Amino acid sequence: MKYNKFIYVVAIALACLLIGCSPKEKTEKLTLKLGAMASMDYLPYVIAQQMGIYDSLGLNLEIVKFFSPNERDAALRAGEIDGTIIDYSGAAMQQAGGIDLALVVKHDGFFKVMASKKIASLAELANKQVAISRNTVIEYACDQMLTLGNLNELDIQKVEVNKIPLRLEMLLSNKIDAGIFPDPFSTIAERSGFHCLASTTDMHISVTGTAFLRKAINNKGDAIKRLLEGYNRGVLFIRERPRSDWARFLIEDVQVPEQFSKTIELPAYTMAEMPSEDDIKRTIDWLRSKQLVDENYTGDNLLDKQFIPTNN
Repeated sequence: MKYNKFIYVVAIALACLLIGCSPKEKTEKLTLKLGAMASMDYLPYVIAQQMGIYDSLGLNLEIVKFFSPNERDAALRAGEIDGTIIDYSGAAMQQAGGIDLALVVKHDGFFKVMASKKIASLAELANKQVAISRNTVIEYACDQMLTLGNLNELDIQKVEVNKIPLRLEMLLSNKIDAGIFPDPFSTIAERSGFHCLASTTDMHISVTGTAFLRKAINNKGDAIKRLLEGYNRGVLFIRERPRSDWARFLIEDVQVPEQFSKTIELPAYTMAEMPSEDDIKRTIDWLRSKQLVDENYTGDNLLDKQFIPTNN
């Protein structure tokens, strides 16, 4: 009788294994909360999420959308999100301010200097009004691109216009001579008769990436690896599939006006790779020159290189 009872228990256990009665932690998906503001940078994440790629990888990704950097940064400080898409200058200032985070991948979005056709070159911006947002990646991008025209920030009149839609409106109404814009705003300006004087891609620099809190890096490393694997698959999806298959995400998530969704210039999306140390150093040097970080801040541990797939 005891022997038969033992056989019965073993049979039940084997049956459970066969039909998937494994411990709960074995069947639960990994979870990750990623903050983002509407931009071209996170399109591969969106496509991977919406097309079920992350489901197939066993990752439950929640993209938490924000409408201002202040809201995003507050959520990061409060630990309401695990990480966020952020510019290098913002990540460095957060770290310098005591937030333990690190960049794990670079992105490919760009900024452009847009001006009226009467301004033919960057050099002609001397003494002209250029709209920016001070102490942000916008101003950083402006200062970097001015060097292509042998100018520096003292050669132009910087006009602070923090809200990008208002900055665009002022450009279109000729209240400013030029402005710094990401897409889709630069495309809207181009379609309205303005032109690009320079782009961060002309300088071969990257200015944005995804950063995670160190707590998430330590506790959710597998989830971050799957996030980047899905990112790579999203990049391949963009490269290999016609835009008609995913243009709706440009409209719904990136907030590209529908009339531009089929023609807007996309970043040259690359497979996941680390921000370059030169770009980080250049950013930190600029932050120190603006006294936005302590003069002794070096950005140590601002990059975490463990998550980039080795088969790119």
